[in-house]
This record gives sequence, structure tokens and C-alpha cells, in this order.
Amino acid sequence: MAKTSVISGFYKLPPKERLALVAEFAGLTPEETLLLEQSSSLPPEVGDHMVENFIGIFPEPLGVAVNFQINAKDYLIPMATEEPSVIAAASYAAKMVRDGGGFQTSSTPPVMIGQIQVAKLNDANSAQTTIIAAKDQILKKANEQDPVLNSFGGGAKDIDAKVINTTMGPMLIVELYVDCRDAMGANAVNTMAEAVAPLIETLTGGQVYLRIISNLATRRLAKAWCIVPKEALGGEAVVEGIVYASAFAEADPYRGATHNKGALNGIIAVILATGNDHRAIEAGAHAYAALHGKYTALSRWTKNSNGDLEGVIELPMAVGLIGGAVKTHPIAKIAMKILDVKSANEFAEVLAAVGLAQNLGALRALASEGIQRGHMSLHARNIAVIAGAQDSQIDIVAAQMVRDRKVRVDYAKEILVELNKKASP
Repeated sequence: MAKTSVISGFYKLPPKERLALVAEFAGLTPEETLLLEQSSSLPPEVGDHMVENFIGIFPEPLGVAVNFQINAKDYLIPMATEEPSVIAAASYAAKMVRDGGGFQTSSTPPVMIGQIQVAKLNDANSAQTTIIAAKDQILKKANEQDPVLNSFGGGAKDIDAKVINTTMGPMLIVELYVDCRDAMGANAVNTMAEAVAPLIETLTGGQVYLRIISNLATRRLAKAWCIVPKEALGGEAVVEGIVYASAFAEADPYRGATHNKGALNGIIAVILATGNDHRAIEAGAHAYAALHGKYTALSRWTKNSNGDLEGVIELPMAVGLIGGAVKTHPIAKIAMKILDVKSANEFAEVLAAVGLAQNLGALRALASEGIQRGHMSLHARNIAVIAGAQDSQIDIVAAQMVRDRKVRVDYAKEILVELNKKASP
């Protein structure tokens, strides 16, 4: 029987039962399951080797988004986030998209860009011509640094060189295009850039300063698209509201930033859960949104001839299955097992689909009931806990705060006082 990510009433189950279902879906061992149950799953000795000046663990809630179907494959999506509505919104949006056939995705080869900055040139344009002519020599030197990557079909594949004008005068920027295969690639690319720097200085007569990867990974893109039936959304009026919201985000950077943050809410939660570099992903996404001189939306929503909603998102996605915390952090390893992706490209495509789902969830709320209703229902539980509510009191206090539209700690305490009075003999 094929695995399905549709788990009815999943959010209503106790955490232990949810974990049991995830363990069965992902084939987790009893040891891995126990690790997820423990209050601190990162041993101090591991944390001490991961960062400098280690003193302890800062945990984030880890959940899974359900209902995802991407390229006809079902996924459970591990997400680490402190924001109450993120996982619920992604799961709900994925269910609506599933009614339209699920997500479709594509991606480019996993090519990262390494930049070598050359300054103090007598003639930057002449130096540019020299570098392009020496392409084979530079690529040979770069690929000598990582024979293992080459053996898997990766490595430095091409170069380019551009002259830019700066406040410090003209500079030549030499760019290495490196296929990183299933790695994010920072270490490999930086090593290659440093290795070719002396050769570039000899060829140009200039002085090399920076030799480093770019997080604007325009040659490593992931794309996802979907059709959402109007009936799943609540009618054509909701479709129209989402389309208008999308047009607003495309045209106005102030709205565009929040629109994109909605997509990144989901993407970054998965990146955190899997031990990837969320700072690189976020920097690349926002830079890509402004690539053509004006900040705009990463996703676009339109109404098709049938009145259904169509959505598409494209953004850089420099992620890896190997290296760094992905293979060091025990929970990141389990999260990758739950996700069950076989390549960095598949991982990137899943992330694009998650971003599109998260964006859809936010836009549907904005276009229909308003963002506060669903968000505040979940946020109210956190406020209830802060006020001192326990066990069954949490849901009672949260429900009354939402009903009265007063989601505040002081009001939660007032409700608790009344509850405790009624409970007293």
C-alpha cells in the first residue's frame, strides 16, 4: 500500500501518537523515535564541536506538515518554527493544492558561483579578455582541489568575468561556476576560489582581495507550480482576492517583503529542521526578488479560464544533503530521513513547493477571514501558557480570549482567576 501524507485529524492527536505515525511513515528506528521524545536531543559534546563558546541548547518546536503531494510523491515535511500558524497553514494549503493534482516542480543543476575580486588593474577590460582566454587553465587549477566532487560529476564547469565600476575604481570580478552535486557547496567553492587567486593575479597583473561564494545562486534555481480548484478555496471570490493580493505584492516592495516572508516562513522552518544554512537561503531569496532593480514578489498567483487559482514560485535554493550540521546534528539527520529526499535537487524542489504552500495559506487567510483569526487562535494558546494555564485550562482560556478578541496575558490571567474560583470547593 502506498504511503500517504494525508492523516485525518493529525493535529488533534497527542504528541506521542503523532510521533508513532511519523515513525511508521519514515521508518524511524526505536532509537531515533526516542531521540525525538527527549527534551534535549543534542548531546553537549556534539554541540561543543559545532560552535565556538558552546554553553547549552536553544530548542525550537519541531512538527511535521501533512498532505503534501509533489510530483505524485507523498511527503511529510519536518518544520522547526516558533510561529504558531506556520505548520497548520502549510498543511491546509497542501490539502487544497492536492485537490488540484498536487505540486509540480523543476530545478536547474546545483551550480554555485564563486567570486574572485581583482583590483588595482592597469586595464580592467584587457584583463577581462585575458581571463576568458585562460578559461581551461583556470578550470583545471580549480578542479585539482576536489577530485572527489569531480568523480561524482561535479566540479568547476565554467567561468565568466565582468568589469564593475566602484568607489574604489574599476574592478574585475572573475566568477567560477561550480556544480556542487548534493552539497550546499560553500567549502568546495571557497577552496577553489582561493586556489585560482594566485593564477588570476599572474594573468592580470592585478591584486586579488575577496575570494568567496555568492549566496545569490542564480544558477541554482528551484521552481514549483500548482492549480487550486476554486471550490477548495471557498469560491471564485476568494480566488479573485488572492490574485489582487498577488498583484499588490508584485507592484509594491513594502507588501512584497511581507508576501515573500510568508513563503519563507515555510522554507526556513524546513531548512532549520534539516540543519541547512537558513541565512544563505534567505539572503539569496531577497536578493533574487530585487535582481532586476526593483524588489518584487517571488511567487505569482493568477486566475485561469476555469476560474481556478494558479500559482508559481521560483527562487535560488542552495541546499545540501551532506556536510555541516546536516550530518552532525542528530535531529537534522532524523528530519532528513522523514523528508526522504534522494538528491539536493529533489530537496530544493520540495522546498519551493513548501514555500508556495505557505504563501497560499497566508494569502487565503488575508483574502477571506483575515490573517488574525487563524493566527490568533494558535497564538492564544501560547499566551494562555504564559499566564499560567495548565492542561485542559489552556484550550478553555485560549478559546475565550479569541472569542472576546482580547488575546493578552492580563486578560488570560483574569480568565484563569475565574476558572480557579469555579473549580474551588
